[in-house]
Amino acid sequence: MTATYTFDVFSSLDGFGAATGDWTGYWGKQGPELLDHRLALYDDEQRMVFGATTYRAFAEMLATSTEDSEVRDPWVTRMRSLPATVVSTTLEGPLDWPDATVASGDAVDVVARLKEESEVPLRSHGSLSMNRALMAAGLVDRVQVTLFPVITGQTGLDPIFRGAADFDLELIGSRTLDGHIQELIYRPTLHVPGRST
Repeated sequence: MTATYTFDVFSSLDGFGAATGDWTGYWGKQGPELLDHRLALYDDEQRMVFGATTYRAFAEMLATSTEDSEVRDPWVTRMRSLPATVVSTTLEGPLDWPDATVASGDAVDVVARLKEESEVPLRSHGSLSMNRALMAAGLVDRVQVTLFPVITGQTGLDPIFRGAADFDLELIGSRTLDGHIQELIYRPTLHVPGRST
């Protein structure tokens, strides 16, 4: 039996993973229900999987943050304590992450092997280009989108699915957090033209 792989991502309504301008983390829309739910998601044993760019961004944000900043929300602290695999052809260990290892090579090969070998579920937060490739290879079991009630048409950064393949999505879970944030969990299937789902 293979381990379940979840691509976990935050998004604006128009599909951006971040924004410039005066937007703060979570686009300033987070509340206690979201933060408690995120912490609960990371309570279970699991292995994190990051691409090199996302790992570097997390490591830099954590290194330059203070104990009181939202960068160190309890769920982020918990995520950092989980075992992690960083897929990279440029990084070498040891990494500034308590239980992280570098897996050199193609992400599709690395994650296919992890899915076969891991005794715990796999989760990736961010790592957009890596996860687009993993989705195209059929290795992503769940796409978990936390949808924030903002449109960042002028300031949006990191379009989540730009350049991705076409997918049919089966909704397998949803919830509303803090009265205005949507969490949508889908099972993706590569779209085959001419085949109805």
